[in-house]
Amino acid sequence: MLEDRTTAASAASWPAAYPQGYAVVDVETTGLARDDRIVSAAVYRLDARGEVEDHWYTTVNPERDPGPVWIHGLTSEVLEGAPLFPDIAEEFAARLDGRVLVAHNAVFDWSMIAREYARAEREAPVRQRLCTIALSKELGLPLANHKLESLAAHFGVVQRHAHHALDDARVLAEVFRPSLHAAARDGLRLPLLECRPLTEWADGSAPRMGQQSGGGGYGGYGPGSWRPSRKRPACPYPNPGRYEPGRPLKQGMRIAFSGDTSVDRELLEDRAVDAGLHVATSLSRLTSLLVTNDPDSGTSKVAKARQFGTPVVDEAAFGQLLLDVEPA
Repeated sequence: MLEDRTTAASAASWPAAYPQGYAVVDVETTGLARDDRIVSAAVYRLDARGEVEDHWYTTVNPERDPGPVWIHGLTSEVLEGAPLFPDIAEEFAARLDGRVLVAHNAVFDWSMIAREYARAEREAPVRQRLCTIALSKELGLPLANHKLESLAAHFGVVQRHAHHALDDARVLAEVFRPSLHAAARDGLRLPLLECRPLTEWADGSAPRMGQQSGGGGYGGYGPGSWRPSRKRPACPYPNPGRYEPGRPLKQGMRIAFSGDTSVDRELLEDRAVDAGLHVATSLSRLTSLLVTNDPDSGTSKVAKARQFGTPVVDEAAFGQLLLDVEPA
């Protein structure tokens, strides 16, 4: 059994640089946009070697329509008596404090959590995150795709209630432990990424969270907007050239976005960066791919894509391509 081998192997020489504890997290939300809210959250706290210490779960009143009830099963009636996020923020923070946040597509869970804390004018005590999709790629696991159900099946973990935050967090904790031990056995560097809190959340015109009225570079951000507090690091991989339709993306490719997206633009860009892609703010002959839902628009990026012959895909196709990005 993989778990037995990895446990025995790692017991002798556990990497000293590995974190001392993890918080395996799952949140269910009203949707994917920047103004969507958390409706439930679960945390499994694990020790340095992935052993479960305890778990916690709560529903959260989003103070709005609950969104895709057919997915998470939480109706307005169920959530009516649930606590508001500020009411559970302290307990949630205690579960995260000093630990690496682990999630499946971690950039999404972190973005939703960071926004909720920014709304509450607080800061989540998380400084690093680890995505189990990225870890499974580092391990070279033979998965048909990178859905949680596929990862669970690979490790023989039974899902009892998909899209219930507590059960999804349990499943993730159970697949993370053997993954962590396999990484330790092979001496792999864990794919840890920095978590920086949001510097702004504006529900109206009043400046908040470090926003300076009339300045600070926040112009154009209206009600319910948010802004990440970091400059993206340089992509560590060389540009392999243009995307070829029918083939996967490759780390180092330069990706540009144009026009509106259904998923928050910052979230899409974070997912691209997490996959090892270079997010470009402009389009040139070096751009590998343009992502736009309106290829017939007259934006300068679309016009340049036509001029340079840059491949174009829509947001949905790009989301699928992100699931299997070739290593550099």
